[in-house]
Order: sequence, then structure tokens, then C-alpha cells
Amino acid sequence: MDDILYAPWRDEYVTNQKIEGCVFCHISTHEEEDLGILYKDEHCFIVMNKYPYTPGHFMIIPHTHTDKLEELDPKTWLHMSALAQKGVKLLKEGINAQGVNIGMNLGKAGGAGIAEHIHMHLVPRWERDTNFITSVAQTRVYSTDFEKIYQKIKALIPKYITND
Repeated sequence: MDDILYAPWRDEYVTNQKIEGCVFCHISTHEEEDLGILYKDEHCFIVMNKYPYTPGHFMIIPHTHTDKLEELDPKTWLHMSALAQKGVKLLKEGINAQGVNIGMNLGKAGGAGIAEHIHMHLVPRWERDTNFITSVAQTRVYSTDFEKIYQKIKALIPKYITND
């Protein structure tokens, strides 16, 4: 007997039209609601990860198209770091994350899914948020509706992420 894990939310991934060119540059210059944009300023933008590790997983992305962190304008890097601090506070206080993973996968060999445009992941974590299915089946179970958590975090942005 074949085991099937039904995941209808992945239908959009399979059927959605591909964005031509860099997906992050597209998001940087567009405002469509379905792009998962949480915040934009002159240096960076924050967007929900459409295929998250855990609920509330978002990314901080510079508008500058580069795959080289070492060549990023230092002002932009410092700004990304400041947004990460505020993002951690948002995740801990706003959605009660017990911990947060922050990371960047630089280059395809470094594990980047979108290697041509650097981005920083903020992944909220809770004790015992992984289980056997993650370990043995390389499958994640997403415990809440993507749109619901997106709207919640978007509503928290003005409180936690400001242009200081």
C-alpha cells in the first residue's frame, strides 16, 4: 500500500505561473497582495516565506540584487541586522515563539534555494516543534493556515518594525 500525504496548499506551487527573472527583484518592485509582502523601506523588504519551515517564517531581503554578501553596502547590511533584531522581538512577543533561528544560505553550494539574491531567514521555533515525520519522511507539518499567520504578522509590523 502506498502512503499519501495530502497537501492541497501545495497546489499553488505546482500550478502558479513562474515569475521571469529574479523572484526577489520582482517582489521588490511590485505590491501584489499574494506576494506575501510584510514591509518595505528604502534598503530592504520583508516577505513571508511561501514554503516555510514553521509558521511565521519570513525573510529580510535587500532591494539590491546581489549574491555576494561581502559586496553588499555596509549601510544595507546594518539595516538588515536592525530589522532582524526587531523581527526577533516581533516573533517572540507577537506570536509567542520560544526561540528563533536566523540564517543565510549563501550560494547554491551553501543551500540557497534562490542563490542569485541574498536573503536572511527568521524562523520562529517552539519546543518540540519537530517530530518523527520531519526526521523519517523529510516532510513538514504546518500547523496553521498560511494566510492567517501572514495577516497576524502583517498587523504586528507597525508595532515592531519602524523606520527609526
